[in-house]
Amino acid sequence: MSEANSVSDALSPPRPQGAYVTAVAEPLRAGDVLVASAGMTPREDGRLVVTGLVGQDIDVTAARAAAALAARNAVAAVTAGESGRVRRWVRMTVYVACADGFTELSAVADGASEVLDGLGLGRPARSAIGVRALPGGAPVEVELTAIAATNVEDE
Repeated sequence: MSEANSVSDALSPPRPQGAYVTAVAEPLRAGDVLVASAGMTPREDGRLVVTGLVGQDIDVTAARAAAALAARNAVAAVTAGESGRVRRWVRMTVYVACADGFTELSAVADGASEVLDGLGLGRPARSAIGVRALPGGAPVEVELTAIAATNVEDE
């Protein structure tokens, strides 16, 4: 038995601290493409609709809603154009611009996860990362990676 196998047999991942899974493994098929969005902020019609630091200027409830809007924008980016039909969410990173000492990052990121839950296709692995500032003063930014099938007739 290899050392890597003995380590993986002895360890189990920690329980998720929010609405995500600890890892995603998805077989790739002929015609699959990996699609990644740029970082998306809570914008409507190109306008940032909420700004500020979470835990200082805006509360968790408002930040969750901002994360949901940013996630919808990321989904729109991933599903636009010629990328094919999304068949699996793989990874989501949620950046939270927050005040010093703010630790409810997973609660904020759950707003983004709820958007994906509503669309099906499984939960992605997710990171929620506290940062000092985001573009334009946005409270959240969401990046999304998915697997899309370009050969839809093969489904």
